Amino acid sequence: MTADALAAALRAHAAGLYPLEAGVDLLITSGTILHRHDFTSRFIGHHTSGSNDTAMAAIDWHAAITALNAGQLPCSGGERRILRLAASLAAGIPVDLHDAVTGLDAPNTHHLITAIEHASGKRPMTSGYS
Repeated sequence: MTADALAAALRAHAAGLYPLEAGVDLLITSGTILHRHDFTSRFIGHHTSGSNDTAMAAIDWHAAITALNAGQLPCSGGERRILRLAASLAAGIPVDLHDAVTGLDAPNTHHLITAIEHASGKRPMTSGYS
């Protein structure tokens, strides 16, 4: 599955649940984690839904964070921060904001702020959701 198709399938699964949409979008906009086979093959499940067999995908947030905590998912500092923040938004997994926000670059800080606004119901016009 291409990165674009995976993003669409993740968005289809999350549609209508603002915190889940926000977490998914944060991963998508960060631009790295969803391009990693070691992440997508282990922590994303695929299925179809509806009469038109819409492709959907769901992230097992708890399994991903458990693997990250156990050192079984090597990540750069930025990837680790974004994954923890996305999992917190999407699945309510606690995150240490002092650790997770410190060191974010400007684009990812912007993506995080957008995700927080989205989770609170202030969906941006450029969102991938209708």
